[in-house]
Amino acid sequence: MFIGHWAPAFLAAAASPRAPKLGTLFIAGQLVDWAFMGFLLVGVEEMRIVPGITTMNAMDLYHMPYTHSLLGSGVFALAFAAILILWRRDLTGAIIGGLVVLSHWFIDLLVHRPDLTLAGSQPKYGLGLWNYPAVAVPLELILIIGAFTLYMRSTKGPIAPPMILIAVLLALQAFDWLSPPPDEYSMAFPFLAFFGFGLPTLIAAWVGSTRWHKREVGLAVPTMHR
Repeated sequence: MFIGHWAPAFLAAAASPRAPKLGTLFIAGQLVDWAFMGFLLVGVEEMRIVPGITTMNAMDLYHMPYTHSLLGSGVFALAFAAILILWRRDLTGAIIGGLVVLSHWFIDLLVHRPDLTLAGSQPKYGLGLWNYPAVAVPLELILIIGAFTLYMRSTKGPIAPPMILIAVLLALQAFDWLSPPPDEYSMAFPFLAFFGFGLPTLIAAWVGSTRWHKREVGLAVPTMHR
C-alpha cells in the first residue's frame, strides 16, 4: 500500500475540525515508513529486492521489527500524539493524529505478505493482497478516492489545491505500479521513497492551509472564508 496510507489522513481531517492540519496528518499516515527508510540507511532494519516475491511488489521486507510491528507502530503513534499534545495542547487532536499513525500497520496487513509482526519476532502476518492485483489495485483507489471525496464534502476552500494533490497522488501511484522493479536494493531506494512521501506531504500542507472544516466557526476562520 502506498497512497492508501493517506486515506486515514483525509478521513481524520473530514471527521473533526479538531483534527491536526492535513499536512500533519499526511506525516502521520506515512510516519512508520519515513522511519523505516531512515532505518534502512543506517542498517537498523533491512530489506532486499526479490523479483516475483509477490505479483505486485518485489520487496522482501524480512527485518523491520521496530517500524512494522504492531508494538513498534504503537510506540510511534504514542510519540506522535505526545508531540501534538505539547505543540497544540489539544488531547482530542493528539489522539486523532496517533490513530492515523497506528492505521499504517492495519492497512499494511491487508496487502503485505507475512512480514509484519506483533512485537518484532515470529509469528509474522500479512494477508498478501499484493498477489492479487485485481483486488489490491481497486482497493487502494477506493480507499484514497473515497476518503478524498469525504474530505472535500466536509471542508470548504479553493478547489485547485486539493485537485492538484489528488492528481499528484494518483500519478505517483501509477508510477509505483507501472515502473519496473529494481534488480537489487540500493541506497537510492530510500531517497526515492523520501521524495514520494515528501512531495504529497508538502502539497497536503498547502491544501490544509487553504481549506477549513464546515463545522469550524469563530475567529479561527477568516471572514472571507465563511
